[in-house]
Amino acid sequence: MTNEFAHSSTSAGAGHPAVLSPEAFANLGGGHIAYVRPIRSEDAAELFPQAQLAPGLKLFTLHAADGTPIMLTDSREACIASAMQNELAPLSVH
Repeated sequence: MTNEFAHSSTSAGAGHPAVLSPEAFANLGGGHIAYVRPIRSEDAAELFPQAQLAPGLKLFTLHAADGTPIMLTDSREACIASAMQNELAPLSVH
């Protein structure tokens, strides 16, 4: 088995792991990876301005690898199901 994300650390300096640029990080997974992130309803308005939410709710967002928000829900399982329906591999972010 090989690591498709392996890269050389020579550009980052001796003793330091290589750092991916924001563009390279966003392209990991070739558009097939999404991530699930917990979020408070107070913070969700920034990502989803059209949503009118009561304060104090624990919600979940599904994002494309580049950070683009895809959906907002009150269920982690719904985020995962949506990712799978859209042929995306869901990952959790804590």
